[in-house]
Amino acid sequence: MTPISLTAAGEDAGARLDAFLARSLPALTRSAAVRLIEAGAVLVDGRTAAKSCRLAGGEAVSVALPDPEPIEALPQDIPLDVVYEDGDVIVVNKPAGLVVHPAPGHPDGTLVNALLHHCGGSLSGVGGALRPGIVHRIDRDTSGLIIAAKNDAAHRALSAQLQDHTLARTYEAVVTGNLREDRGTVDAPIGRHHTDRKRMAVTDRGGKRAVTHWEVIERFPGLTYVRCRLETGRTHQIRVHMAHMGHPVYGDTVYGAKKPVPGLTGQCLHAAGLRFVHPRTGETVEVTCPLNEEFQVLLRKLRGG
Repeated sequence: MTPISLTAAGEDAGARLDAFLARSLPALTRSAAVRLIEAGAVLVDGRTAAKSCRLAGGEAVSVALPDPEPIEALPQDIPLDVVYEDGDVIVVNKPAGLVVHPAPGHPDGTLVNALLHHCGGSLSGVGGALRPGIVHRIDRDTSGLIIAAKNDAAHRALSAQLQDHTLARTYEAVVTGNLREDRGTVDAPIGRHHTDRKRMAVTDRGGKRAVTHWEVIERFPGLTYVRCRLETGRTHQIRVHMAHMGHPVYGDTVYGAKKPVPGLTGQCLHAAGLRFVHPRTGETVEVTCPLNEEFQVLLRKLRGG
């Protein structure tokens, strides 16, 4: 068991204990929190409490989390759309809905499992046993380009390019509403949401600098088709920045409307372009991939096709 100590803040006054735990521990669902409370693994000021216990603020909450079951990434024969590959790197067009690497709740069936099968074990170990080769991530419900390294030297070189912004990533998205300008830049720090730890938010409290450059590609009634270039790479950056502007990504049920869009797998966001300096040759490599079919169908409908 792994003990975790929490302190209820003043803003937590009135919150149920199970809701407080789910909000404070991103890896814990509310139902899992209830199970821990009912098992006596949660103490409030040293005593067990009911799941419906209302906090007053200031309480010391102790949680004994069970040790996670080991997850081992194993090769799986999952089809891959390989856009570029050589002895050092591989670039894949990831479909929306595919998780990048194993995690609690997604022990297999991920991009990493597919890469292990395709590459026959020739992936870097820098990312650890569950993330071999993974240099950067894209959200499960975002489609498009992701790069993986086949050896440690390539991984370190590509990671350095992420840090100095020479590894360039371009996305295309449909956002809600009509952007007044044709192009612009969002320079706003991103960190964990102060009440919902599963979400990110623009915040000065513990946020890291995040910069997104955007431009309008096409306008439709109530929607805008845009291209976004990441200068930094924070979690959910484009989704958070677009929502911060008042134009959340279409279909984003976390930062926009709560109901999913029929015909869309998640949000209408696609990693369309990737440019990097090859870690061995020093040459610039630039790859692109077409929009996924759902994205294309949506654009045809918006254009009246």
